[in-house]
Amino acid sequence: MTTALLVIDFQKKLVDTEPLPGDIAMVSANINALMQRARQTGAPVVLIQHEDDTALVRGSDAWALSAALVTDPSDHLIGKRTPDSFLGTGLGALLAARAVNHVVICGYASEFCVDTTVRRAAANGLTVTLAADAHTTHDKPHANAASIRAHHNATLSNIRSFGPKIRAERTSEITFGTPAQDR
Repeated sequence: MTTALLVIDFQKKLVDTEPLPGDIAMVSANINALMQRARQTGAPVVLIQHEDDTALVRGSDAWALSAALVTDPSDHLIGKRTPDSFLGTGLGALLAARAVNHVVICGYASEFCVDTTVRRAAANGLTVTLAADAHTTHDKPHANAASIRAHHNATLSNIRSFGPKIRAERTSEITFGTPAQDR
């Protein structure tokens, strides 16, 4: 298996401003650990940034990647305008050019862009590992961030209809090259 790491929407306006998303220190540390592990094995690291015409204008400070991320010049940057990291972007072509058939997904927001990208990746035929402790969101009136994360970890890893497997695994269990379900 050829694996890539997708880091979704970990941007200043979304994760570095008050109120902070749930468990942001843990999630940031876990994303950095995944990025370092991916780079050590030669797996592509893809940093995906949401953009719009008002709050997340490309090139603005709000649009910039979070100061908590330890990036590398070898990282790939993809801009998007919808919750789907594949729709209208070069992500699919980038992964195809590198013969990627497995993605590890982490980032912000569990219930929107992370969820949509996990589903789309599986629909595109990719095996998906959701980094269970490396995605977050803000508390909502109906549920806190930890509950939302737990809900999506359980829900997404129980979807079988796409064909490719979706697994939610803790950062400490994730390796690059061979997903746990194929070991």
